[in-house]
Amino acid sequence: MIELNGTFIAQIVNFLILVVLLRAFAYKPVVNMLKARQDKIQESLDKADADAAEADKLLAQYKAKLAAATQKAEEIQKNAEKRAAEFREAEEQKVKADIEQMKKSAQADIERDRAKAVEKLRTEMVALSMAAAGKIIAKNMDSAENEALIAEFVDKLDKDKIGDLPC
Repeated sequence: MIELNGTFIAQIVNFLILVVLLRAFAYKPVVNMLKARQDKIQESLDKADADAAEADKLLAQYKAKLAAATQKAEEIQKNAEKRAAEFREAEEQKVKADIEQMKKSAQADIERDRAKAVEKLRTEMVALSMAAAGKIIAKNMDSAENEALIAEFVDKLDKDKIGDLPC
């Protein structure tokens, strides 16, 4: 059996004092340290969750901005292509109008030069006719000489004719 003597009571009192001292100086600081560590870890987890939510929010914003920028770039490209096509069409019309004007101008120049050539030919023909008439009158020749003189005159006109104009 157990003997109850003074040493046993002293040991129980010492054990209780030791428990009180350990509780006051060791257990509470360790518990407080563990509680502080748990709070710090929970705070870090909460901050990580908040940062992840903020990152997701920023990612969504960047994706929206990228989509808007892509759409704007496509719109700018379409507008540029449309303006280029309009400019090309306008330039083609301008070139066609210039070519048409050049054709008309060249045709007018050709007609004017042709009219000048015809006028010059008429002037020369009149001069030659007058010269032939003067020779005929001056010589007062017989009909054979007149026919020879007219043939010579026609040959001379054939040599002097311009282009496909009849003399």
